Amino acid sequence: MADGKSGQYRWKQFSTIDSTLDYLQVGHVDCLIAEASSGLQNLFDRLTQQEFLFPTVILLPPDSSEPPLSYQYHPAVLQLSTQQMNQLGLTIDQAISQFIQLQPQPESMSQNDAASGSSLTHRLMAQQLRLAEKLKERLDYLGVYYKRNSQNFLRHMTPPQREDLLRQLKADYRDIILIYFSNEPRLNEKIDNFVNTAFFADVPISKIVELHMELMDEFSKHLKLEGRNDEILLDYRLTLIDTLAHLCEMYRRSIPRES
Repeated sequence: MADGKSGQYRWKQFSTIDSTLDYLQVGHVDCLIAEASSGLQNLFDRLTQQEFLFPTVILLPPDSSEPPLSYQYHPAVLQLSTQQMNQLGLTIDQAISQFIQLQPQPESMSQNDAASGSSLTHRLMAQQLRLAEKLKERLDYLGVYYKRNSQNFLRHMTPPQREDLLRQLKADYRDIILIYFSNEPRLNEKIDNFVNTAFFADVPISKIVELHMELMDEFSKHLKLEGRNDEILLDYRLTLIDTLAHLCEMYRRSIPRES
């Protein structure tokens, strides 16, 4: 678990569900970090039953050939491979940002009872307010939902960190391209996640355009090897425009409003 203090995080580690829940009764947690496992859903079920809602990052096992497990907790849970641990601080920022923006909808939680769902909604709103106020106090910035840690900026990363992040962004953007003209319901979610990563890492627009052009070049070569026309790739300019529009909206909303 991570508890933010003075722009950094203090960590507390627990090996059992009971010890985790015992601490949560008395301690404030900014972000829950959990290792993916078959028993993790049990923790999420216990957290939901006790109305404990937190920004959450799930650490996936290294070099796993198995698809990521699906967990029911809340829609703002993020997943991170252990190979990308140098992006953990960035991912925590994203998890907190997405959690604060999470719409209080009981039906989105793993609750069947309507009354319990209503109570859970109130707890979610209280937790969102606590985090927002804490961030506002700590960061002294009106755009608390979108405050970025400059240490996570692409230009401040070590060369290996930059390579890892750009590789991740390229893979994520490739996934967006492959489903862009389909009826995939998770398209907007994938674009939002890509934009969140680019925003919090302060990735230049030119770098995103460069990623787009690299992928278009790769797809073009593949199509030509198959003897197919690559003119269809021109349609994917819409993908780039759509993604950049989302990113511009993030920047617009991060600017503090005048009082």
